[in-house]
Amino acid sequence: MSKLAEALRSAIWARTLSQDELVRVQAEILERHIPAGGYACREGEPVTHWIGVLDGLVKLGVVSPEGKPATLAGVPAGGWFGEGSLLKTEARRYDAVALRESRIALMPRATFARLLDTNIGFNRFLLTQLNERLGQFIGMLAHERLLDPDARVARCLASLFNAFLYPGVSEKLTISQEEIGYLSGVSRQRVNQALRALEDGGLLRIEYGGLTVLDAAALRNYGS
Repeated sequence: MSKLAEALRSAIWARTLSQDELVRVQAEILERHIPAGGYACREGEPVTHWIGVLDGLVKLGVVSPEGKPATLAGVPAGGWFGEGSLLKTEARRYDAVALRESRIALMPRATFARLLDTNIGFNRFLLTQLNERLGQFIGMLAHERLLDPDARVARCLASLFNAFLYPGVSEKLTISQEEIGYLSGVSRQRVNQALRALEDGGLLRIEYGGLTVLDAAALRNYGS
């Protein structure tokens, strides 16, 4: 089985498809490798594909006219994004940048539309996906305005443990402090301090090349 086929079969939305439809969808999906710092898509572009992260980590964000960046979400392997723009037929409203070398899947608009028109299970998946994403964004807005840096880092890590949005994530995260800083809006130096505090609290363990989350629920409620 190819890596693409293996990744698709593990996707929650793919479980709604018949075997024949899954084979057809796989044949229609494109793969791209994105270098670290490269763009999976850009703000203002026509939206022609639904995008899945097969390997790596992609940051969704915007930049103000004054050049100030803001992160909207981090999408690890197993996550899919862009369905809202496809449903509204609008131009892309954010950049998607690979924080490390990444491999993405591109489902063409026509394939997405066919599944939307013919598959009730796929529609139910999209409703849940949109609801989960909305909850994530509301939480991020509250965290940005109300929480200190330690709590923002904790909630940022907890947001990656969403079994519906990111089914491929395990308790052992291969993620750098710089990447956490990009996703949480906290400086790398301050991320280091926050991780030490969270480790001292028994919520995670810092390791070479990443960390292991010991209590995702406590991270999710940190600072409350």
